[in-house]
Amino acid sequence: MGSLPGPEWGMFSIKIRRSAALLAAAAAYCIAVQPASAEGAGDLLVAPTRLELNGFRGTEVVLNNIGSEPATYRVSLELRRMTPDGDLVEVDPANANATEQAALDMVAYAPRKVTLQPNQPQSIRVGVRPPPNLPDGEYRVHMLFRAIPDAKPVTAAQTTVAGIAIDLRPIYGVTIPVIVRAGQLSAQAGISDAKLATVNGRQGVSFTLTRSGGRSLYGDVRLVRPGLRDPLVLGRGVAIYAEIDHRNVSLPAPEGFAGSLAGPATLQFVERRDDGAGQVLAAAEVVLR
Repeated sequence: MGSLPGPEWGMFSIKIRRSAALLAAAAAYCIAVQPASAEGAGDLLVAPTRLELNGFRGTEVVLNNIGSEPATYRVSLELRRMTPDGDLVEVDPANANATEQAALDMVAYAPRKVTLQPNQPQSIRVGVRPPPNLPDGEYRVHMLFRAIPDAKPVTAAQTTVAGIAIDLRPIYGVTIPVIVRAGQLSAQAGISDAKLATVNGRQGVSFTLTRSGGRSLYGDVRLVRPGLRDPLVLGRGVAIYAEIDHRNVSLPAPEGFAGSLAGPATLQFVERRDDGAGQVLAAAEVVLR
């Protein structure tokens, strides 16, 4: 239904107590990945949660361990493609297209592994090394910060499956997009097919967000009505990436909202900027039914 993608990911590591011959049998229990929306995962905070490099000037990402114990994190790059429902699907580098491969090749970063003491920040330097004659366009990778679990001894608090003692412990990670833009790029947005919907068990609104041009767009969605100061619905951080020309978006009304979304209103897609001065990228007068 076009739920908002976010940078947090969770998975599980497994410790096994028995002979090495049983390791393969345990592999079926190894990893479960779920996307979530947050600026951090576990005890790791990442800022900023997206990088936009208009040109080839470098920047940095700051990691902060807000936990009570030291933690080690590995940094890597991934490719992800957005679907029309807003999901980000991982792409095997072997299946990367020319634009994706160029993004992997040009984005450099260091260090690639950090150990953070509690409340200790660490900067990851991010740079761009463009190849000669790079075509104008937008290039994107996703930077993954994944926790490396400590090698702790197996305890009695375990699950036993087919005679194998399994100790499940979460491995946390955060992904953020790194976007490099070469040349003067523009894009336009539109809103269509707005209607009432049930979203996460609450009344909400669904619509199609369209995009044209040479770059992605990122902003907040607002459903506003004359005479009301606050938006009836607010969706923060909605992206539509350059590989798709439309995205299906569904947003719920705020929890506890007791009114009705039915009737005339205005849907706005507003550019998200740090200085709060984002322009309205698209607006549509709608009658929700």
